[in-house]
Amino acid sequence: MQTPAHPSAEPRPLDGVTVVAVEQAVSAPFATRQLADLGARVIKVERPDGGDFARGFDTAAGGLASHFVWCNRGKESVAVDLKDPRGLGLVRRLVADADVFVQNLAQGAAARLGLDAATLCAAHPRLVAVDISGYGTGGPYAHKKAYDMLVQCEAGLVSVTGTAEQPVKAGVPAADIAAAMYAFSGVLAALVRRGVTGRGGPVEVSMLEALAEWMGHPLHHGMHGGESPARTGVAHAVIAPYDAYATADGAQVLLAVQNDREWRRLAERVLGRPELADDPRFATNTARTANRAATDAAVAWALGRLTADEAVTALDDAGIACARLNTVADVAAHPQLSARDRWRDVGSPVGRLRALLPPITLPGGPPARMGAFPGLGEHTEAVLKSLGMSDDERAGLRRDGVVA
Repeated sequence: MQTPAHPSAEPRPLDGVTVVAVEQAVSAPFATRQLADLGARVIKVERPDGGDFARGFDTAAGGLASHFVWCNRGKESVAVDLKDPRGLGLVRRLVADADVFVQNLAQGAAARLGLDAATLCAAHPRLVAVDISGYGTGGPYAHKKAYDMLVQCEAGLVSVTGTAEQPVKAGVPAADIAAAMYAFSGVLAALVRRGVTGRGGPVEVSMLEALAEWMGHPLHHGMHGGESPARTGVAHAVIAPYDAYATADGAQVLLAVQNDREWRRLAERVLGRPELADDPRFATNTARTANRAATDAAVAWALGRLTADEAVTALDDAGIACARLNTVADVAAHPQLSARDRWRDVGSPVGRLRALLPPITLPGGPPARMGAFPGLGEHTEAVLKSLGMSDDERAGLRRDGVVA
């Protein structure tokens, strides 16, 4: 099975690689979308009765679900009933000719179907097979439900996110994204290994272990320093000033002073109070942190007299790191993303939809594929034909509801 050709003579990194994915929600779909963007042919296996349940999360993207649009461009959708032996047989035929298989079914479900990584790699030594789970295959949590918010809690992310009064979950599915990106990099590493040894092999990723790794600073601070960092909203627990401050036009600008030289420049060139540079209450980061309320008050007073544009200009001119506290709408219109031409229009069953190019840029090479978002079962017929199935066989499977 080959990825469709593209105009450039130079291949994309994963052209010629075929991926079969029995996937749902975010973790596996986001991983395989990275592979599709790099040129892989991704065959997404979905249930005939509604498909990937992320299709039904909302209708915000022109009638399609925003989660689904985010995670599934460039794939072929095949609707197959895995509970029917004929449907399961179809998937096994697809896997036999694939380079990579990815699944994130509920714990134990893939093994019952014979679609777990160990079973598939034993049958197909060149296959790279990925099991994504919530908590891993062993241990007391192996069979617990593992939705993103639950894993954020178990991994301690919620405990260090939010204000002193209120812990909150991250505003994006951090556990799903962490697992997806380790699955993506695991596939790439396994493909490199296969190029050397000729053998693929299993790849296992758990959401808990992925997010626990991302807990690096607070985890090591707590383990080795004796206590977890305090929750401080958008402020920094041990650096001041490092927070968001309201401006005269109702916006908020975040600034970060990393050392005492920067504090002097901030005091002299933005706050208009050069005497604060040598004031013992503020002269060092330790002092500013101990006197955080007074430090923040001085900064807030100065920025509160400026518009956001004026504040950012003044901070940039003084060499102070700063950022606007943007809304989602602000990001969609971000001048840096526009200037770098990071947006593309991508096809879908409801027309063209705007999407970001993937963050991996390979200068001089062909562009990311940015394929269309598939309708449920849109490619079932073509894939069945590619397996050599006759018209009567395909019609029979559709009549019996094995495929859609």
